[in-house]
Amino acid sequence: MNDDEFFKTVDSNSANPSKAKIGFFKGRFIPFISGILGTILVLGIYVKVPTVKNKLKEYLHIEDSTSTTQNTNEEKNQIEQQTAPVSNTNLISLEDYSNTGIYAANKVLPSIVGITVEYTINSPYYGMSMQSTGSATGSGVIISEDGYILTNNHVVNTSSNSMFYQISDANKVTVKLYNDNTEYEAKIIGKDETTDLAVIKIDKTGLPAAELGDSSSIKVGEFCMAIGNPLGMENTVTAGIISASNRTITSDGKTLTVIQTDAAINSGNSGGALINSKGQVIGINTIKLSGSGVEGIGFAIPINSTVDIYKQLISDGKVKRPYIGISGRDIDSKTAEQYKLVEGIYVLSVEQYSAAEKAGLKQYDIITEVDGKKITTMDELNEFKNTHKIGDNLQLKIYRDKEYSDIQITLGEQP
Repeated sequence: MNDDEFFKTVDSNSANPSKAKIGFFKGRFIPFISGILGTILVLGIYVKVPTVKNKLKEYLHIEDSTSTTQNTNEEKNQIEQQTAPVSNTNLISLEDYSNTGIYAANKVLPSIVGITVEYTINSPYYGMSMQSTGSATGSGVIISEDGYILTNNHVVNTSSNSMFYQISDANKVTVKLYNDNTEYEAKIIGKDETTDLAVIKIDKTGLPAAELGDSSSIKVGEFCMAIGNPLGMENTVTAGIISASNRTITSDGKTLTVIQTDAAINSGNSGGALINSKGQVIGINTIKLSGSGVEGIGFAIPINSTVDIYKQLISDGKVKRPYIGISGRDIDSKTAEQYKLVEGIYVLSVEQYSAAEKAGLKQYDIITEVDGKKITTMDELNEFKNTHKIGDNLQLKIYRDKEYSDIQITLGEQP
């Protein structure tokens, strides 16, 4: 093509602008619009069709932002859980705790009574005897619908003597029932000083006997409530926990195995009930430690240990216990070496007509074994004795005149 032909071609195209625009539209704009429509179509399918979405994500190596965020949050939570301090997130409903106390109290309150004891006080005054009347209060637990009530011996046993006064046995015992202002006169059925338990009875039937629990199954930290008449304030309820079980204490020369609690127990609570969350009686309140620096230490007699006692008090008016009939002194290793004796129990005296005398036990004998087991104290001997019944036999090994011999003793009844 020569120059003239080239310019003619250009001129011809320039002379027809419509054809030039159509050419541009076909060559540039249509592909651009098609690309946009294709993208929209793919995105629509991506959103609406999960399979296509997942395939496309795999092909293009695209991560789901939602999934990534969830994974990040999970990892963050795991790290926080690993580094956070361990704590109990199980919240306790105070309403449930309150309802437990309300239920237990309402269940047992009708079975708790107030006890008033009247007695005579004789006081010597310049050779004359001045007489007055005194009274004391306590609590009790109804154990049968026909009027038998369990309480403490020290509530109804008022008799005592000193150089300054003499207090008589109870002249009168009265009982007040729950929501009943009537005073019912009570009779003392039986008392046991060793266990500090007593049974009294009123002439009334249809009474709500308390439900007894199992004191052998209690646990330290368990919820409990004390119910009684402290300081004459009837139907008082206090709450706490079991501080200890099978606690051994000594009071007035008696050794007792008791339940310890921090539920408030005061004068007048004696003989009342210690109960569990089910409203069952698990103990009979008996003693509280008091004094400077002492707070929240009270004791109750386990209810399981009272059952045999109150049944005997009801049937016999007393508790029948096995009896040996000696007084003795402990001989430890140091004393035995000093006096050239043997370890054991040195018999100081033997009571007339006792089981010990009948068996041939003598003063100055030394008891070294019971039923084949070595003993060195009177407490150990009494523990062995108390595991037996009246009429049972004990095999004793004794040391007499530098020789050992065996004696069989048949336990008698304690007078």
